[in-house]
Amino acid sequence: PWKLVLLLLNPPAFSTTCAWCAKDRRLRQKRAISERQLTRYFVDQRKVRVVGGRGGGGGHSFYSEPRKVFGGPDGGNGGDGGHVIFKADQQMKSLSSVIPFYQGFHGERGGSKNCYGANGTHMYIKVPVGTLVKEGGRVVADLTQHGAECIAAYGGAGGKGNRFFLSNENRAPKLFTPGEPGQERVLHLELKTAAHAGLVGFPNAGKSSLLRAISRAKPAVAAYPFTTLNPHVGIVHYQDYEQVAVADIPGLIKGAHQNRGLGMAFLKHLERCRFLLYVVDLSVPQPWIQLQDLKNELEAYEKGFSERPCVVIGNKIDLAHSRINLPLLREQVPERVIALSALTGNNLEELLLHLRELYDTYVRTEQSRGQRPVKW
Repeated sequence: PWKLVLLLLNPPAFSTTCAWCAKDRRLRQKRAISERQLTRYFVDQRKVRVVGGRGGGGGHSFYSEPRKVFGGPDGGNGGDGGHVIFKADQQMKSLSSVIPFYQGFHGERGGSKNCYGANGTHMYIKVPVGTLVKEGGRVVADLTQHGAECIAAYGGAGGKGNRFFLSNENRAPKLFTPGEPGQERVLHLELKTAAHAGLVGFPNAGKSSLLRAISRAKPAVAAYPFTTLNPHVGIVHYQDYEQVAVADIPGLIKGAHQNRGLGMAFLKHLERCRFLLYVVDLSVPQPWIQLQDLKNELEAYEKGFSERPCVVIGNKIDLAHSRINLPLLREQVPERVIALSALTGNNLEELLLHLRELYDTYVRTEQSRGQRPVKW
């Protein structure tokens, strides 16, 4: 009994026999990272130096065994260096994981007995879909499809072993060559969000709330301007398993094409959108002026931008003043106007149906041109 008393008074730090004395080894749950901390490191531009792998040197040896001393040269060729390859992946949302320097894997040296050296393994760098690869201002590749690849730097060729130089004139060559160095380049990566639809509007118009209502994306929502500082892409799912990607672009202001506010850094994310969703706040006086200002900014950024297929979304219809502005907006605007409330979910069905009509029209147009439409 006295041993049990001592054990209870001085329990061991760890025990596998006594349940009372055993240390609680349950894993601590990781603290949830807020949406702001996750999006703080959004990067849409990177400067990368890539170097292909060096080729392996050629082998230098002569075959020799008992009763066959002069067996001749048997040095094999070296292996080729590995390439550095950019590969588009839908799981990647930013260029933040891309580091400034990449070195390809080297090839192995050629061995004796005509053994060739192994080639260096290719290095794959995952980048988001919609990444533009530039070199000195010239576009090298445009990775707009999932799984698309671009060889950023070629690996060097392997050297030749002395067996390669065997000839009738030279029966015992001692010459062998080293491997070639890999290609070295400095590339600029630029991310342009590849979504089907883009939400365009002034700050605090309710774009992020609308994206939350129609998809599973969780952009930050607050009652002050410029809550969204990074583009977000939400996926709208339909019953026939079609998926439409909608991009939430940070709010624009007058002079955005002159790099005011968030400026041109995020206007470029609208370039790949096939159709636009203009979001205006119905509760403000004269909301049609907001729409005209948005079109002017897009047209000043790129000519013909505002002529893309679009629909006008009048948000915050749940407010009393919005019901007065709605008929006035429809009189001033030639495009179709869909009045809804992202907060209460009122009339979201009409938007989802029209969004699918725009998507189907885009797919038919691309197929008629013999091109492959972007799928998510």
